Amino acid sequence: MRLDKALARDVPEAAALSRTRLGRLIVEGSVSRGGVPVTDPKARVAEGDEIEIVVPEAQEYDVVAQDIPLTVLWEDEDLIVVDKPAGMVVHPAPGSPDGTLVNALLHHFGGALSGVGGEKRPGIVHRIDKDTSGLLVVAKSDRAHHGLAAQFEKHTVRRAYLALAHGVPDLADPRLLNTRGVSVGGEGGVTITSGLARHKTDRQRQAVYFDGQGRHAITHVKLLERFGSPPSVSLVECRLETGRTHQIRVHMAHAGHALIGDPVYGGRRKLSEMALGAAYDLARGFDRQALHAAELGFDHPVTGEALMFHSDLPEDMAGLLAALRAL
Repeated sequence: MRLDKALARDVPEAAALSRTRLGRLIVEGSVSRGGVPVTDPKARVAEGDEIEIVVPEAQEYDVVAQDIPLTVLWEDEDLIVVDKPAGMVVHPAPGSPDGTLVNALLHHFGGALSGVGGEKRPGIVHRIDKDTSGLLVVAKSDRAHHGLAAQFEKHTVRRAYLALAHGVPDLADPRLLNTRGVSVGGEGGVTITSGLARHKTDRQRQAVYFDGQGRHAITHVKLLERFGSPPSVSLVECRLETGRTHQIRVHMAHAGHALIGDPVYGGRRKLSEMALGAAYDLARGFDRQALHAAELGFDHPVTGEALMFHSDLPEDMAGLLAALRAL
C-alpha cells in the first residue's frame, strides 16, 4: 500500500491528522520508516514496517490579530460558536486582507490556540457570505477541525436560515412546481435540487446546472409568513442539506423568489408600492441580501454532546419584518 493511504487508515483517530495533513508531513520529512525519512507519499509500505511521525509545533499564522468585537455563544478549548454581523468577511482574501472574522478571532484567543493544520489559526469549516448574518462554528484544535469537517461532509449538521424573499413560494403555484429541480418537500414546503457551479460568463456568480454538472446542492424551503396585498413578500425558512457557495441565494432566485436586497441574484425583481404600502421604502432600500443564519446544531466533535444554537434576527431584518407585519 502507498504510505499516505496506509497512514490515513492506521493513524489513531485521536491524533486528528487528515490525509492532506499527513501528506504534507511526509513531504516535509517528518515521517520515517526504520529511522530513515520517507518524503514520497506514494512510497510502498508493507506489514511490519515501523513508521514514526513527528508532528512539529504549530507555526505562527501570518495574519494580524485585530481587536474587533465578537458575539460569542459558546467557547471551550476545542471550538467557538459566534454570531457574525452582516458586512464582516469570514476569512482574509486579496480584496479583504483585514477586518475579517479570522482577524477578530486571533485577537480574541490571545495566543491561546493549539492550531489547525500546523498553524496557530482558527479552523474555518464552513462560511457564510459577507452580507449574511448569523451563526458560525470555528475549530480551535486539530481534533475539533477533523470532527466538525466530517459532520459537514456527512450532512449531519443542522443549519437553518431565515430569509425575506420576493413573492410567495406557495405549493398552490403551478409555476413553482413546474420549475426544473423544484419538488414537494416536507412540512408543506419545497425542495430545490440541482448542481451548482460558477456562471459560465460571470465568474463572481454561481449558477444552477443539471444533468450531472456542478456540485450537488439541496435546499429545503418552508413558507412561514406572507406579506402585502396582494402578497408580494414572504418570510421563509431555508434548511441546508449541502453547503455550496451562495446556495440559498442561487436556489431561491432559480425558483423565482430571489431574496430581498440581493445585489447579485435579485436585481430583476421589483417590489410593488401598492402591495407593500408603508413598508415599500424600507424593503426597496434594504442594502444586503435579507438572509440570516438563525439555527446551528451539531455534535461536539470531542465530547459527543449534542449542541444547538439560535440567533435572533439582526436589527435591520427585524425592522423590515416588523414593518411588513404591520401592514
